[in-house]
Amino acid sequence: MTAVDGEQTVMRHRPHGVGHPYAVSPDQRVPVLPEAGQRVRLGVAAATEVTSVTCEWVTVTSGDAADGGTAGGEARTLTMRPARPDAGDAAALAGGEGHLAQAQAAATASDGGWEVTTEPVRDGARYRYRFHATLGGGTGEDVGTEWFEFSTARWVPDAGTLSIASDRLVDGSLEWLVVAGRAHRARFALRLEPDEHVVGFGERFDAVDQRGRRLDAVVFEQYKSQGRHARTYLPMPFAHVVSESGPSWGFHVRTSRRTWYDVGASTPDRLVVEVALGGTDDETVDVAIYDGTPGDVLAAFTAQVGRAEELPTWVFRLWASGNEWNTQRIVMDRMRRHRELDIPVGAVVIEAWSDEQTFATFRDARYEVHRDGAPHAAEDFDYPADGAWPDPKGMIDELHDRGIKVILWQIPLLKTRYELGADVSDDAQVIRDGAELVRDGHAVREADGGAYHNRGWWFPQSLMPDLSVQRTRDQWTQKRRYLVRDLDVDGFKTDGGEHAWGHDLRYGDGRRGDEGNNLYPVHYARAYGDLLRSEGKAPVTFSRAGFTGSQAHGAIWAGDEDSTWEGFRSSIIAGITASACGIVYWGWDLAGFSGDVPDPELYLRAAAASCFMPIMQYHSEFHHHEPPLRDRTPWNVAERTGDQRVVPVFRRFAHLRERLVDYLAEQARVSVRESRPLMRGLFFDHPGDPSVWRYPLQFKLGDALLVAPVAEPGVDDAVVYLPEGRWVDVWTGTHHAGPGEVTLPAPLDQPPVVCRADRWPQLRAAFADQRGTSE
Repeated sequence: MTAVDGEQTVMRHRPHGVGHPYAVSPDQRVPVLPEAGQRVRLGVAAATEVTSVTCEWVTVTSGDAADGGTAGGEARTLTMRPARPDAGDAAALAGGEGHLAQAQAAATASDGGWEVTTEPVRDGARYRYRFHATLGGGTGEDVGTEWFEFSTARWVPDAGTLSIASDRLVDGSLEWLVVAGRAHRARFALRLEPDEHVVGFGERFDAVDQRGRRLDAVVFEQYKSQGRHARTYLPMPFAHVVSESGPSWGFHVRTSRRTWYDVGASTPDRLVVEVALGGTDDETVDVAIYDGTPGDVLAAFTAQVGRAEELPTWVFRLWASGNEWNTQRIVMDRMRRHRELDIPVGAVVIEAWSDEQTFATFRDARYEVHRDGAPHAAEDFDYPADGAWPDPKGMIDELHDRGIKVILWQIPLLKTRYELGADVSDDAQVIRDGAELVRDGHAVREADGGAYHNRGWWFPQSLMPDLSVQRTRDQWTQKRRYLVRDLDVDGFKTDGGEHAWGHDLRYGDGRRGDEGNNLYPVHYARAYGDLLRSEGKAPVTFSRAGFTGSQAHGAIWAGDEDSTWEGFRSSIIAGITASACGIVYWGWDLAGFSGDVPDPELYLRAAAASCFMPIMQYHSEFHHHEPPLRDRTPWNVAERTGDQRVVPVFRRFAHLRERLVDYLAEQARVSVRESRPLMRGLFFDHPGDPSVWRYPLQFKLGDALLVAPVAEPGVDDAVVYLPEGRWVDVWTGTHHAGPGEVTLPAPLDQPPVVCRADRWPQLRAAFADQRGTSE
């Protein structure tokens, strides 16, 4: 097989494999830390000329066999077989339709793996092993690997320190997974009362209340169907425990390493927490416990990890985007259609603007290559009149004159010859920038000191800047400074952030991969926010990946999703759970971004819900410009489906959104100041009401508005739960008293929304001219 550096590798074994958190690599040992009684799967990846592989397996019973031999040990030869593809591993990368799905499919292709499963390992034993391959072609040549070694792991009651101030800790539940006297994991249990609900763990797509479920917290790019797989771009080791009858509380495992949770799934009255550790002989697990209401808990948590910064009011207007808007002509045409159809838009997100190599230069731009990797200035570029972007500055100025802000897409990667091909000149800017990144110590590194190359399926083998340190954040963003200073760009879509795979990567801040990988998207958004601030702009970043600390950096969107009702429902859950963890500015690709255009009902129901979420935006996936277009513009959905309701109904939502901007800005200010979610599940304000848990998709937008999204097809009216208080139907002005259920009409242009009665006088005007158009 071909290694990253271009040399031929006959055979490869890595105990941790590629570092994928949910799938087994062909060259991996599973489990990495075997416990007594477990069988061990040993895998190697081998070149196509390999005809057979054996494993030399030694159980060390005496001596240390320091020379790599078998002295004092029991040796066996294990015959390996060609590896069988694992359906579960394929599912970990499954994506369905879309150009990104094609990349995922390629990532699941077998590369000549061989495997063997051992007998159960013994308690207290140490094992050594290596592999031998026979090459074909009549040579019979034997090639071997170096020796690998592990000792059997065991759970013991005392091997580290648990710092937790709570009587919730279950006596005798604390255990440590120890290998050769060093702790690699800890686990303990917290007591759950029968009427307690558990909400949090970052942005979750499968359920608001995680009680009865198992999950983990590791940053991962799950392309679509996040709810089905229970994976997330934005995990956090934090959760609320909301009681119906007593005081609520919450906890934060103060770690950036991976954690796992059994939230009453195995034992109903126990929340079992498992924490990855550093493998030293002096490990500590630090758990913060917060008491009080959900508001008290969130305020205490964000006071420690960071709170949102107030963003300008334009972020609350409609955002428009499409991955195929890859020329100036297309962008301006889409904005012209918005104006002609009287659909106000506040921001355009331009994704496919760059050269797709450096991600810092407009495609087709002509410029002199800086061989030393030094940044360019605006005057260094010339744009051909017949190119994709003949006048970026003129385009941005014109959009600004129309009241439209401009956000450019980014990725924290730099392509290499693996993707670029051998024909790329040594003097290409991307090659020179890559050489600078490695030469000057700005790249994330492997354990051996070499530059890390992205192991994921998207932008494979790309270099990754080490944004954990200021010097690299400055170096990376300096190449993009002209976009803000000279072209007047207003923000960045900080896509990606999930590309750091490997427990033993090395970061400039001193962390290894196991504790630094989850923090990468936090550093990434921070870097671009700092760039914008330094040029007098608000730190508007739009990220999908994050971790503890992301609260303080820009806005979040829910990542990639299909245009399905299931995707709609899981995205609402994502917004409620992310907000419960302190994310103030959150949105999603309304009605999904992947696949054919959504049907009119789904599209308009999603637009209705998004009108009442912190960020309202639409987006569509790249589809090679194959007709018919898959743009999620309201007019394209109308033309594709033949439904003439789409444009006028969407227009009304866009205008309503404009009228809600002042309310949203006011409530965001409250959220930032008091650390109360802008979008929040009913449990947050009404923790003692047991009925709210039967309506997990309902949420409040600020203090005044309660929204009941219609997330199923064929609905004419909806049962809405009203908590205690007096409420007003915003469409009819009808008053209702809670607590209790009411049935409200739910036409396409009037989703069930009620307003707190004491706030209705201030908000009545926003809804005054919303007359029905769905009949």
